[in-house]
Amino acid sequence: MVFKVYYQVTISEVPIRENTKTMFVEGESVRDVRLKLKEEPYNVEIVLPVTGAYLDYEKQNEDYKVLEL
Repeated sequence: MVFKVYYQVTISEVPIRENTKTMFVEGESVRDVRLKLKEEPYNVEIVLPVTGAYLDYEKQNEDYKVLEL
């Protein structure tokens, strides 16, 4: 399953909407994705599953790339 992760680049950065980045990660659950990102220096805000029409829409974006950690 593909998950969309909203995050800040550094763990010490306060979450500000304008600075929030996104990435797509393959995983079995939200917990699985969070465990995969545990060692990364990111401040993960939220992890959302992406399925159906939402996934089709995201795939049309030129920045769409699923990370395999």
